Amino acid sequence: MFFGTPEFAVPTLTRLLAGPHALVAVVSQPDRARGRGRRPSPAPVAALALASGVPLLRPERAADPGFAAELARFAPDLGVVVAFGQFLPKRVRELPRLGYLINAHASLLPRHRGAAPIAHAILAGDAETGISIMRVEREMDAGAVCLVKRTAIAASESRGALEERLAALAADAAFEALAEIAAGRASWQPQPAALATLAPKLEAADAALDFARPAAELARRVRALAPRPGAAARLGDERLRIHAARAEPGTPDRAPGLVWRRGDELHVATGDGWLVLERIQRAGGKVLACADFLRGFEVKEGARLDAPARGDALGAGD
Repeated sequence: MFFGTPEFAVPTLTRLLAGPHALVAVVSQPDRARGRGRRPSPAPVAALALASGVPLLRPERAADPGFAAELARFAPDLGVVVAFGQFLPKRVRELPRLGYLINAHASLLPRHRGAAPIAHAILAGDAETGISIMRVEREMDAGAVCLVKRTAIAASESRGALEERLAALAADAAFEALAEIAAGRASWQPQPAALATLAPKLEAADAALDFARPAAELARRVRALAPRPGAAARLGDERLRIHAARAEPGTPDRAPGLVWRRGDELHVATGDGWLVLERIQRAGGKVLACADFLRGFEVKEGARLDAPARGDALGAGD
């Protein structure tokens, strides 16, 4: 049986649907309001399961005792989890014939345990990340690991681009791990807990750009928040999202946040170096290249960008 919800999990489900192992059921989140119309619709994994004719379960709470009983009638040998999004109780974790579920986690465990490992890998400036196949335990992302696949993080790679690559890598890793488990060759290694770091879900404050920080750090924050929701800044009363930016070395001749306009480029002074804005979005507007943004919105030399007001960091563009 397969547990998953967002687009990230779709490549793994697609791979499992192709065999060679029989997929007896898919578990996903219930329909939610999505898109501009906010109409209830299936999650990406649920939509694929419906289109494929595989039995689909969409529990409001996987912890409900009746859910485990419903799963039991499918008599699964093993469960595969990819970004399901709910806590799975012991009665579900140990329900398969083999007695456990495996999870494809998007980090090199024990580094970046938690809900946002891809963003935190970029924020931390990690040179590489990957997929770890682990057993699902009560403690979040702390189970023993049987397989790891690594990949370098490109210097300019956004979270969205890295997420897409890791989704494909998760499908490969899960497929390989299933083959090893089926053949009785899987070797489970405990995680060194002392090396664990956490990667919690990003909050509104995490999107705010503090221009007193170094430009290299700010550029990583922009990448970690792209394409959604975008890093947040304020220009006077205008709320902005910054979707792409690069760091340039140098010693700014002005206070952090002050703008140096160079033709069609906006260079923002930081605590160390310049942050060059490449793709910008006004509240309610489209994401534009900086040159296009400047054709429709005047930014004078010496203008100042600030962090957004408290509670407003994720508001621009909504």
